Amino acid sequence: MEKVLEVNDLHVSFATYGGEVKAVRGVSFELYKGETLAIVGESGCGKSVTTQSIMGLIPNPPGKITGGEILFKGKDLTQLKESELRKLRGADISMIFQDPMTALNPTLTVGEQIMEGIMQHEKISRAEAKQKTIDMLHLVGIPDPESRLKQYPHQFSGGMRQRIVIAMALVCEPEVLIADEPTTALDVTIQAQILELFNDIQQKTGVSIILITHDLGVVAKVADRVAVMYAGKIVEAGNRRDIFYNQQHPYTKGLLNSVPRLDMEDAELLPINGSPPDLFSPPAGCPFAARCEHAMEVCDRVYPYKTYVNNEHDVDCWLQDERAKTLLAVK
Repeated sequence: MEKVLEVNDLHVSFATYGGEVKAVRGVSFELYKGETLAIVGESGCGKSVTTQSIMGLIPNPPGKITGGEILFKGKDLTQLKESELRKLRGADISMIFQDPMTALNPTLTVGEQIMEGIMQHEKISRAEAKQKTIDMLHLVGIPDPESRLKQYPHQFSGGMRQRIVIAMALVCEPEVLIADEPTTALDVTIQAQILELFNDIQQKTGVSIILITHDLGVVAKVADRVAVMYAGKIVEAGNRRDIFYNQQHPYTKGLLNSVPRLDMEDAELLPINGSPPDLFSPPAGCPFAARCEHAMEVCDRVYPYKTYVNNEHDVDCWLQDERAKTLLAVK
């Protein structure tokens, strides 16, 4: 498979009055052409900061990429100037932000907002940009796009506004689409429509998608591969089947056990007790150790090495060590 994007050992910190917050601590992953990679984890784990780093949207100050590289078409995006990043955003890499209610400018028609992106990145006439806008609105399922492009955001429902935001992100035919919690503000019925739309567009355009979410139901429906983040690190990564049916990290198991299922009947949900670690002073060992029922002495002291369960599935956990397996077998 063709590799579209590669993130290697990314570190991102934020300077605050209380000290330095190490929000992302050594994240690495690849994105391949035409696939959907889901990055999951609880709030504050570093999902959005990771993708904002790819887009060059980390505010500096207070934020700063302190290490690592982000490779796209042979270029390290962390080394590009703001003018170079501006040419890249929207044209090669686009982003759908969390809330469609606030992502659109209320004072401009939706047609003007979509056409602005086209005129910024492509040398075409206004008439051509208008036709391209109409075609894109049609692709994302907006009825009667010729008349609706003259309307303002408040004249659309939440689901329709999300479709418009998707149209804005895709109109310049990017190779990578980053979707940050794209269904959070929508009801369940509209969520299903938007997810189906993602599948349709991916099949038609071949775009590669990074999906940021904490909703494992969404992941099960659309993701090809899944990266599980905790406290600024990817603790487990694999294809969708690996993560849902053969998860190895206690945190991944905890996430899945805390999701309601139709086959649970009267069984109670199992919450993950405790809180994530303080990223002002991250632990030397496994960040999940304090909340893990299987934690050993080594877990507190040394971060676990990466273990490969198979060619596509890896996990950072001391329970994968042969010595730990022997110890647990004796118990």
